[in-house]
Amino acid sequence: MSIVVEALTKVYGTQKAVNGISFSAKPGVLGFLGPNGAGKSTTMKILTGFIPQTAGKASVCGFDVEQNPIEVKRNIGYLPESNPLYLDMYVKESLAFIAGIHQIASPLKRIAEVIELTGLGPEQQKKIGQLSKGYRQRVGLAQAILHDPKVLILDEPTSGLDPNQLIGIRQLILDLGKTKTVVLSTHIMQEVEAVCNHVIIINKGIIVADNSLEGLRSNNKGKTLEHIFINLTNN
Repeated sequence: MSIVVEALTKVYGTQKAVNGISFSAKPGVLGFLGPNGAGKSTTMKILTGFIPQTAGKASVCGFDVEQNPIEVKRNIGYLPESNPLYLDMYVKESLAFIAGIHQIASPLKRIAEVIELTGLGPEQQKKIGQLSKGYRQRVGLAQAILHDPKVLILDEPTSGLDPNQLIGIRQLILDLGKTKTVVLSTHIMQEVEAVCNHVIIINKGIIVADNSLEGLRSNNKGKTLEHIFINLTNN
């Protein structure tokens, strides 16, 4: 398994943001769903080494997130919801900067590949601050996949994209899921149904569903994912 989480807990003061959750993920696209404040972003931040857990264990590609943080970062690509970018940098300049951090062997070749993959070609000579929100999302995605990680964690990756851009990014996520483990957090149920083969739903820090899309539907009399989500989290 690319990701293994065991009894993971995160406490802020008196609040348990994540409450003893366990799950695993293998190559493919995993939909990680939940209402606002459910613990999704907290879990993803722990997996990427951004914040420490209070208790429990998590590993990425066999490396413990606490004991081997550098190896975890080598194997993971992360697009956070906030998508922090250097707005004064040009697109290609920012990708070259990230390539340097990851010590990529042939940076110019890899940057060209990623620009093509993410559809950044028409905007590659612009400063990031001049880009629309949709193209900024593409820059964030390009940075996340630049070092060809085995695991991708994407927090609301299609935020701000128009319908045409959505199609391209969804296809890219599907293609990435053929060889990588992709954890996709989104509030758009159609997106999950379009690209995910497995779904985890978290509510108030606890996992309330962990199944394939087909399994979820058959266990809920063929209801839509939206109905299933509302039934499991509306309390």
